[in-house]
Amino acid sequence: MASVSPATNGFPNSSFPPIPSPPCPGASNRSSPGLDVPYFLTETATAVLSVAGNLFICTVILRDRKLRAVVTNHFLVSLAAADVLVGAVAIPCAQMADAGLPRGRPTLCLLMLCTLLIFTQASIFGLLAIAVERYISILKPFQYPSLMSPQNSLLVILSSWVLATFIGSLPLMGWHKPFPPDGQCNFNAFIEDSYEVYFNFVACMLVPLAAMLVLYGRIFLEAKRQIRKVAEREVDVSRQARRRRVLHKELRLATSLFIIVFCFALCWLPLHITNTLWFVCPGCPIPSPLLLATIVLSHANSAINPVVYVFRMRSFRQAFTAAFSCAWHPLPTSAPGKFSASGLTPSNRLELASRNSPLPGK
Repeated sequence: MASVSPATNGFPNSSFPPIPSPPCPGASNRSSPGLDVPYFLTETATAVLSVAGNLFICTVILRDRKLRAVVTNHFLVSLAAADVLVGAVAIPCAQMADAGLPRGRPTLCLLMLCTLLIFTQASIFGLLAIAVERYISILKPFQYPSLMSPQNSLLVILSSWVLATFIGSLPLMGWHKPFPPDGQCNFNAFIEDSYEVYFNFVACMLVPLAAMLVLYGRIFLEAKRQIRKVAEREVDVSRQARRRRVLHKELRLATSLFIIVFCFALCWLPLHITNTLWFVCPGCPIPSPLLLATIVLSHANSAINPVVYVFRMRSFRQAFTAAFSCAWHPLPTSAPGKFSASGLTPSNRLELASRNSPLPGK
C-alpha cells in the first residue's frame, strides 16, 4: 500500500487543495504507517506507570475501612479507575493508531479511537466532581451529610461515567468524517475538526476546568477567612484549636486536589492548543516530534496522579512506605501465642495500623 502524504489530507492523488486537520488526543498524525520506537517505548512506560500507580491507589482505599468511609475517596477511586483504563486500553489504542492500525476496518477503528475520548472525559468529570465535593464540604458543612451521602456520591460517579461515554461516543454515532479510502486508522482522517476543537476542547474541557478553578479559589478564600476568624477569638480555646486543625486538614486536602487539577491542565492544554492552532492556521508547520511529545504528555497525566497522592496525602504515603517496608523487611515470625520484641504480634500490628490510619490530606 502506498504511503499517504499529508499534502493530500489522507486521500492519495487528490486534486483538491490540502486541508490539514488538527491532531486529536491520544493519536499521532504521522502520514505513513510504521513504528516510531522512541514514541512507542515512552508510551509503554507511561502505560505501565499509570496502571501500577493507580491500582495501588485503588487497593489502598478498598482495603482500608476508614478510607472507604470517606466520600472524597469514592471519587478518587473513580478517577484512578479512569487512569488505569487510560494506561491499559487508551494508550495501546493510540500506539495502534500511530501505526495506522487496524487497516480496512473503519468502524472498529472509530470505536477504538472513541475510547480515548471517553477516558479523557471520565478523568475531567471525575476531577470536577471532586472539586464540587470539596466545595460542599468546606463551604456548606451542615448540608454535606445529606448532599454528599455515599448513595449520592455513587450516583454522581455513575452519571459522570455515563455522560463521558455519551460525549466520547458521538463520533461513533455519526459525527465523523467520511471513511478514508486508503483504509488506514488515523485520528485526523476520522474525527471532525468541529467536534475536536469546539466541542471536546472548549465545551468539555475549558468550561469544567474554569469551574474547578473557581471552586478551589472559593475554597481557599473561605478556609483563609475561617482560620483568621478562629485566630481572633479568645474564648473556648480548645474548641477553636480543634476547628483550626480541621480547617488545616481540609485546606491541605484541597491543595492536593488542586495540584491534580493543575497537572491535568498542564498535561492536556499543550495538545489542545496544538489542535486549535492547526485548525485556525492550516498552513502552520507543526513538527512531528513536538506533536508526539504533546500526546505523550497528555497520557502522562494518568501516571502523575498517584505520585501526587503519595507525596501530598499522609494516608497514601504511609501505605506506600508500609508496602515497601514489608517487601524489604518482612515481619519476624513469632511462635503462636508469643509477642514480638515490640510487644505486638504481626496481626495486632496490622490491626493497630488500620485503626490509626489517618484521613487523606492530614
